[in-house]
Amino acid sequence: MSQASKRALPLLDQSLTMAHIKQVQSHLAVSGTLFDPYAAAKVISFCALSHNPHHLRHAYHLFRFMPTRTTYIWNLMIRAFTDSNHSTQALSLYTNMLRSGFSPDNYTFSFALRACAALSSLYFGVMIHTHAIRLGWESYDFVQNGLVHLYVTCESTDSARKLFDMCFCKDVVTWTALVNGYVKCGQIVTARQLFDEMPDKNAVSWSTMVNGYVHLGLFREALEVFADMQAAGVSANRAGIVGALTACGYVGALDQGRWIHAYVKRKGMRLDAVLGTAVVDMYAKCGCVESGRAVFDEMQERDVFAFTSLISGFANNGECAAAVSLFRRMENDGVVPNEVTFVCVLSACSRVGMVDEGLRVFRSMKSRFGVEPGVQHYGCLVDLLGRAGMLEEAKKVVMEMPMEPDSYVLGALLNACRVHGDLDLGKEMVECFTGKRLDHSGVHVLLSNIYASENQWDDVTLLRKGMEEKRVRKVPGCSLIEVNGKVYEFTAGDRSHVLMQEIMLLSFATVKHLKSFWFDGDDK
Repeated sequence: MSQASKRALPLLDQSLTMAHIKQVQSHLAVSGTLFDPYAAAKVISFCALSHNPHHLRHAYHLFRFMPTRTTYIWNLMIRAFTDSNHSTQALSLYTNMLRSGFSPDNYTFSFALRACAALSSLYFGVMIHTHAIRLGWESYDFVQNGLVHLYVTCESTDSARKLFDMCFCKDVVTWTALVNGYVKCGQIVTARQLFDEMPDKNAVSWSTMVNGYVHLGLFREALEVFADMQAAGVSANRAGIVGALTACGYVGALDQGRWIHAYVKRKGMRLDAVLGTAVVDMYAKCGCVESGRAVFDEMQERDVFAFTSLISGFANNGECAAAVSLFRRMENDGVVPNEVTFVCVLSACSRVGMVDEGLRVFRSMKSRFGVEPGVQHYGCLVDLLGRAGMLEEAKKVVMEMPMEPDSYVLGALLNACRVHGDLDLGKEMVECFTGKRLDHSGVHVLLSNIYASENQWDDVTLLRKGMEEKRVRKVPGCSLIEVNGKVYEFTAGDRSHVLMQEIMLLSFATVKHLKSFWFDGDDK
């Protein structure tokens, strides 16, 4: 290699543009040293690992015409395709590498196994595992972690556990991969046991448990793990924060949610689409929709999920006109709504009686946005028409739906019948759909209320007996309250709380106190 070429190569370690790289490459080509393995590796490394698809194509073009390759150069290209989510090409390169007579090393296996995991290709992954055993690379930490991750991703948790138990040098990545495997397959108890046994935990380990609990609807447990992470002095990553905010929203833990939002600000985290939406959704679900709106306005990136979260918050907190207005802004901004967005905006239209706007939105689903209305959307449409007293139109929607109406669709129509006193239509609908597995307790309760409003107590008694015979039980209501940052849940009929006697005494005292302020209609 000439002295000029040796002086040119260090330039590749600097922050250069592609134009500069091509100049260096041209110099190396003229000097006849471009295909020197060291020089070529320098050029390919810069282009392949720049995360630019045009640069990657340039690197691959150079790679194809190299007369002499090394294992390092093969690894560069396999890694580049894996990092760029071109996993099929990465595995094709791995196969060509073997055919060319090159032996893969621990880095090759690490990249190839990641590609298999991205494709959920257990077959190819097992084949690579066999190669690693044959060549003696299975015990290396990168390879072991890649194998555990592969089996977890392919939902082969038993194989992952056997490999884990055989590992001599388990690091935090190995432990976390297996914990994630148990979380993904719903074995949260086993995951927690393994998590508690971990000698070291990082932010990814903690966020895996937080999001595992959230995924299974165990929101209080998720918040407990998040609090334990803070107590352990581990800084939460974005995934853990999003999971904790989601849990706060579902249980109404406003104080904790505010603390997490303050934590995000204190750490200087950017409110991207995912994190920003999580904060907006938390405030909306906790009833602080104005705080959610303020965060929404701060966001630089607003996608369909951000808009939908705030629209839902407005609709569920009685600001339905604001929900419809935000939907129009969403349309004007060119953000395409999804199925959930339409449920939220149709619900908002229903609650404020915006029949024409609701019908316009429903019709636009398929005609403008290509979204096929589902049973939830038809339920909202029935509720919209029913609340407005358009019972015959609501009945027509139920009878002409392209799919079988569920209990909630029928419940919306029955509720409208109750409000507007149309007992005959309510009975007709129930008889029409009897035997079609519409035995949701809410439907029976609504019909019972219709009979009661008409003083048909014999029919109420018969309906209640029918519910008992069919073992249809009303789902007990529950409420949540946050005290000193801790959320408590109370279910109707449950007396298991340790302070239940004191709570009931206080409730009775509160009711009595309120009644003392009640005056007869004649008193002024």
